Amino acid sequence: MGLKGKLVVSMEVKCGGHLFHDLCQTKPHHLSNISPNNVTGFDLHEGEIGEVGSVVTWKYKEDGNAKIAKCVVIEVIDDEKKSSTWKLIGGDLLEAYNAFIVNISCYQHYITWTLEYEKKTEDTPEPITFLGYVTGLIKDVEDHHVKK
Repeated sequence: MGLKGKLVVSMEVKCGGHLFHDLCQTKPHHLSNISPNNVTGFDLHEGEIGEVGSVVTWKYKEDGNAKIAKCVVIEVIDDEKKSSTWKLIGGDLLEAYNAFIVNISCYQHYITWTLEYEKKTEDTPEPITFLGYVTGLIKDVEDHHVKK
């Protein structure tokens, strides 16, 4: 059994993926208002919102439990392809994983999250509950934009 893994979730949304990309890149602090059951806070530590190299902290709820993704470094932003890559450098997920990278891409009416990770041990479970968090967040953003 390998220690490295990749999980992908791709969901069709009625609001268009470009809205999700814009929200994540220019107004991530609004996610706690749009999806309060999933995102409980956002803090910028270094750099500027939506800029490569920025360091932020996400506070979120995974499976009903309060979690923190500390000092996420935005590694890559491609506005043309509507994608961004985030590398975790601290927080709850890194208690179980040596490495955790999230890529979010938005193409037309699809939002795709790719989770790449390296488990600390073979007994470490796959991050399925985090995948549940991701799908809940996507649904909340879609509901918010479709209602407008």
